[in-house]
Amino acid sequence: MPKVYRGFESNINEYKMYYSYILKSLKDERYYYGSTNDVNKRLLKHNSGQVKSTKHRAPFVVHFVEEHLNRTLAFKRELFYKSVDGYRYLKENKIT
Repeated sequence: MPKVYRGFESNINEYKMYYSYILKSLKDERYYYGSTNDVNKRLLKHNSGQVKSTKHRAPFVVHFVEEHLNRTLAFKRELFYKSVDGYRYLKENKIT
């Protein structure tokens, strides 16, 4: 049985999931790749102009989302989307 430390008792269901996501701009039809633990909250930030890199391209819609067990995996997937291999993968699988 695993050792439980006071203050660290937890249930597996309490862990946050993280997501890699692709947004599509309705203004210029281009994509934005990112990662977060709350896609809906992040979409609101993009659409309200709170994200410097996308404030002139709003509004956005969620185009694609993948769920990950932790932040590191979600961020690695985001970086993959932005790579040449990721671009090919997204095209071959008709995601973008």
